[in-house]
Amino acid sequence: MPDSLMYQQDHFVLLETNKPEQFLTQSELLEKLKTTLQQLIIQDLPPDLQKFDSVEAQAQYLLDTGCELDIGPGQYLQWYAVRLEK
Repeated sequence: MPDSLMYQQDHFVLLETNKPEQFLTQSELLEKLKTTLQQLIIQDLPPDLQKFDSVEAQAQYLLDTGCELDIGPGQYLQWYAVRLEK
């Protein structure tokens, strides 16, 4: 039986254009996604995100199902779940 620790997504590494990698908690990443989504024009969002009415729902959907967001030409936002050891 798989260990439930393998499926926990408490921490993420965030990769952003021209910035060093950042380690974020799930709530910090959710806030970062919300902030980024608010800055994008609705027509620039992927079709699967346009169906949501709120930025919160869009950000949660991205967190649950994706690992990157196209934020413009030559720019990227990528995140990956990581397990931090103490």
